[in-house]
Amino acid sequence: MCGRYASARKRQELLEEFEVGVDGTSQELAADYNVAPTKKVYAVLTRPEVPDGEKEGKGGQAAQPVRQLRVLKWGLVPSWAKDPSVGSRMINARVETLTEKPSFRKAFAQRRCLLPADGYYEWYRADKKTKQPYFIHPEDGGVMAMAGLYEFWKDRARADDDPLKWLVTCTVITRSAEDHLGRIHDRMPVVIHKDRWSDWLDPAHTDTGEMLGMLADSPPSGLVAYPVSSEVNSVRNNGPHLLERDDSDETALF
Repeated sequence: MCGRYASARKRQELLEEFEVGVDGTSQELAADYNVAPTKKVYAVLTRPEVPDGEKEGKGGQAAQPVRQLRVLKWGLVPSWAKDPSVGSRMINARVETLTEKPSFRKAFAQRRCLLPADGYYEWYRADKKTKQPYFIHPEDGGVMAMAGLYEFWKDRARADDDPLKWLVTCTVITRSAEDHLGRIHDRMPVVIHKDRWSDWLDPAHTDTGEMLGMLADSPPSGLVAYPVSSEVNSVRNNGPHLLERDDSDETALF
């Protein structure tokens, strides 16, 4: 499971790192060292540049897909959901069931994204009373591109010209953890390497079997871990100090 992560890079840095063609954001998100479910997050996706909810190619020649940076809400809300509150329970999508779960199946075929992160947090249960948090991040200090899905949900109670009519949400795809990280927790986010970003984001690639094969054939993540303060346990705590190594707990693995 991935239930918290850090995302402190500025919008301009992400636009350059991901070679984004269109800045689709309307706001600069503040550096967040304790990203929690239901928060707004940056996402990179490729789709025609049309208003949310409009049909792609509506009214004439189809618009060409372009790589965009967007601000989405973490916690996927399926288009058919009656209540957007279900998103809080859909922060992760297991790679093993992407093609089976109705909540994720269509998005996996058509709406894949990347969720930029500096790293994520996971908790190691030393005993029934103690859980030691770890920060897991790219060893080279680069950006971590987590595989994700995004979806559109329409609030039918709002007017068509209401900017809140459409809610765009996302989820992080997870897989079994690599051996050295599995000591901490048995799940981890799927990391997409830069040379595969274009293929992953391309909405024309609708063959889910092919996409699953790409994920299964992905190289090692290049992630490492170290213990951090239990301050990260509370979503009320934030700031770069949460990333500082904390060796005070004798139960730490590394």
